[in-house]
Amino acid sequence: MTKRHEVNDDDDDSTNSSITIRTVRYRECQKNHAASVGGYAVDGCREFMPCGKEGTPDALTCAACGCHRNFHRREVETEIASDCSFPS
Repeated sequence: MTKRHEVNDDDDDSTNSSITIRTVRYRECQKNHAASVGGYAVDGCREFMPCGKEGTPDALTCAACGCHRNFHRREVETEIASDCSFPS
């Protein structure tokens, strides 16, 4: 699952503008299924796949392993795009 968030950093006093784009992905499941017996075992789910549409409670449950999205490793990628203009 990829979620994009754009932040526009425009200042009225500045001649430079930049946009910060954050892409959030949820990767492999890290839930310890053997914690109750004192062991460590994960199920092998490689990437979060939502059960439902964005904005519904099912969107937080993984279709592959049935775990909540919080058990999956969160990966954030930040990209800054700027449009520099120099004063004359």
